[in-house]
Amino acid sequence: MKRLILSAASIFFAVASFACTNLIVGKKASVDGSVMCTYNCDGFGFASPLAYHPAGRHADGEMIAVRGFGAEAGGRFIRQAGYTYGVVGLMNENQVTIVETTWDGREELRNPEGYLDYFTLMDLALQRSTTAREAIAVMHELVQEYGYNTTGESFAVCDKNEAWIMELIGKGPGRKGGVWVALRVPDDCVCAYANASRIRQFPQAKKVDKKLGFCVVEGECMYSADVISFAREMGYYNGPDADFSFREAYGPLDFSAIRYCEARVWSFFRHHYDTAEIDSYLPFINGQTDVIDHLPLWIKPDAPLSVRDLMNDMRDHYEGTALDMTADVSAGPWASPYRNQPVNFKSSDGTDMFRERPIGCQQSGMTMVCQMRSWLPDEFGGVTYFNMDDASMVAYVPVYCSINRVPDPFRRENNNIREFSTESAFWMNNFVANMVYPRYSAMIGDLKEAQKELEDFYAEDQKAVEEQAANMTHGERVDFLTRKTETYTDMMMKRWDKLAKLLIVKHNDQIMQPSENGVVVQGRRTSPAYAPAFVDAVKAQTGNRYVKPAE
Repeated sequence: MKRLILSAASIFFAVASFACTNLIVGKKASVDGSVMCTYNCDGFGFASPLAYHPAGRHADGEMIAVRGFGAEAGGRFIRQAGYTYGVVGLMNENQVTIVETTWDGREELRNPEGYLDYFTLMDLALQRSTTAREAIAVMHELVQEYGYNTTGESFAVCDKNEAWIMELIGKGPGRKGGVWVALRVPDDCVCAYANASRIRQFPQAKKVDKKLGFCVVEGECMYSADVISFAREMGYYNGPDADFSFREAYGPLDFSAIRYCEARVWSFFRHHYDTAEIDSYLPFINGQTDVIDHLPLWIKPDAPLSVRDLMNDMRDHYEGTALDMTADVSAGPWASPYRNQPVNFKSSDGTDMFRERPIGCQQSGMTMVCQMRSWLPDEFGGVTYFNMDDASMVAYVPVYCSINRVPDPFRRENNNIREFSTESAFWMNNFVANMVYPRYSAMIGDLKEAQKELEDFYAEDQKAVEEQAANMTHGERVDFLTRKTETYTDMMMKRWDKLAKLLIVKHNDQIMQPSENGVVVQGRRTSPAYAPAFVDAVKAQTGNRYVKPAE
């Protein structure tokens, strides 16, 4: 029997280079014992609705068609599992979560004949896994059997007890399988990925685990048996096994990978560790690899992190750092952290230029913060705080991992990239965001007020929701949590409609009227001031033209 499965990959368009960010938190590094991870899925011109796969039993011999990225992504059939778990977004009903970020690496190792792109691989692993370790083993097995057709990829593979990071790349045309390494993030540490390979040396086993088909250093590391020998075969490495670096072999860094990718990791670490010490890595961020050639893979934070901390981290634009995007003339008159030009561009005299690429960016198709809690029943222990568009411009909506339908504003059919709709979360968020982007410093306060109002309410209301759900049967919980997720989503859509109307009235004709609680009130109108760096640049360029003479 054959069945068609539209994998998660079919929902996502291929995204631009330097896209996507993952932040990872071990259970002893969080304020409440949660394991957490995040995902900004970035790329211009696409929407990322909330994916959903119901659980199900399947007949022996059943085959499913997978469809992925690219011209070669026609229908290809693979075996179905006997039982598949329910998946909402990128978390399954067992609180297993997989998020990703792409780093390309050695182009010659892409295998067009492979059946599986990274999103299809993630999707299938979530449907077939009860733990993070099992998900990694499933990914290995699928790649070995069906081949891998995209480029270098990093995955954060997490469950309610552990967080793992996994790097994978294929073996090139005509060769199934892939080479990979997975490391367990220490429970008391935080880690991050941002489109660059980060695993260097790793613990090594004496022999292959014959049952699993790969090498295991118990509780610390898993890796493909040929990860080093294949690098030797391809001429990527010729030193002793103990010194082997996955990154140097399969994803060596250049300036772009450091400044546009590793800099995001650096900024995240800076939020949660001694800033002077993290700033000592600035030579690396500036491309001075002869001074220092890597960031730590993970750090033990100065204080435990909360869900709200991670939400704010996903909105980072390097504020307060040497890379602050709001502090110089390129931020324009409204001190904007957003840039419209490409990452790489040229000045009028032909000089090669670049702009910063922070975690928060306007091209996000969706954003999520995933929380997995071992001490609660799975139905409400796993929560994905989700929304569509730029993390800085949205409120994160709690989505429980056991829901049995997707709220209408997050459904694919209601988020047509070519047609505006007030029923679409993507378009309502973009409607507001695209008013704020051009006049950032004037309008962002109104947005942040609405954002905080919703996220404060959700955080407080969830306590009562989870107390109530604790006394229910499984079926009652699923129905209750589905309705609650829909209610939370509806609240967000109504608040964003109110915000959009406030912005056009309050800031009409580029003045500012006073407001209270999201409503314009009677009072004195003001003209918001340009950013000081922009004013100074205008004066420097125009001389005395706009200098007011003494009276």
